Amino acid sequence: MKIAMLARNAGLYSHQRLKQAAEERGHELDIIDTLRCYMNIASRRPEVYYRGEKLRHYDAVIPRIGASVTFYGLAVLRQFEMMKVYSLNESVAIGRSRDKLRSMQLLARDGIGLPVTTFAHDPKQTDEVLKLAGNAPLVVKLLEGTQGIGVVLADTNRSAKSVIEAFRGVKVNIMVQEFIKEAGGTDIRALVVGGRVIAAMKRTGAPDDFRSNLHRGGSAEAIKISPEERSTAVRAAKSMGLNVCGVDMLRANHGAVVMEVNSTPGLEGVEKATGIDVAGKIIEFLEKDAKRGSTRTKGKG
Repeated sequence: MKIAMLARNAGLYSHQRLKQAAEERGHELDIIDTLRCYMNIASRRPEVYYRGEKLRHYDAVIPRIGASVTFYGLAVLRQFEMMKVYSLNESVAIGRSRDKLRSMQLLARDGIGLPVTTFAHDPKQTDEVLKLAGNAPLVVKLLEGTQGIGVVLADTNRSAKSVIEAFRGVKVNIMVQEFIKEAGGTDIRALVVGGRVIAAMKRTGAPDDFRSNLHRGGSAEAIKISPEERSTAVRAAKSMGLNVCGVDMLRANHGAVVMEVNSTPGLEGVEKATGIDVAGKIIEFLEKDAKRGSTRTKGKG
């Protein structure tokens, strides 16, 4: 099988592990810089070019599109889909998961446990938003933030109001969520591949930081999750339409709640914490499911 990986940094652990796993199974994997691709959008003849050459004969594409290049990355991925190349995660599904508000709405529609989440455009509605979210302490999130950036814990209604008004003053979109205090600064990352949880880890934030992101100095360890948590992760992945994703959950008093569904999960933390060959599981999924032209959305949406 010939596989293309769309990625900006070929040297990242996750990208090298996927390349290694593919080559160990006898496949060829090319890492292609997403932003160096350009396209010929012609009727019945979609083409992608890279470094002056037309890309052809790929059986599958693994999109590892960074959040900062989502718009262009999804355009390139749609072009591959129109060329009937199987995508590990489809463009429409990635777009859903990258839109924090839309993803929350879809998860809520499917009855998946969530923290109370509120959203409004008019800063004059701040008091009503705080009330709907259950009042402080509250978490204020930028809709465009990643890896814990743009996430603020407000201990009082006054500080929450100040943060909200500051964000709205610079014309950025935010949402406000209840703070799950009982989680104790930890969360669960469950790796879902092909409708199954294949690995799970507990992430603990750095001292004095309520965020548990490993990029922000957090630590990780393997964890055994409950049947309810396993079901929640699988249903969240299905709700987004993602074949491979990381589902981030908190253990609330009323059960598991989903914070985010990540369509491009890092592999280093979970592989080192659990000892599980996650990259190999992803390539195995492609071996079984990558069929030419079987992308459901055909690049639409």
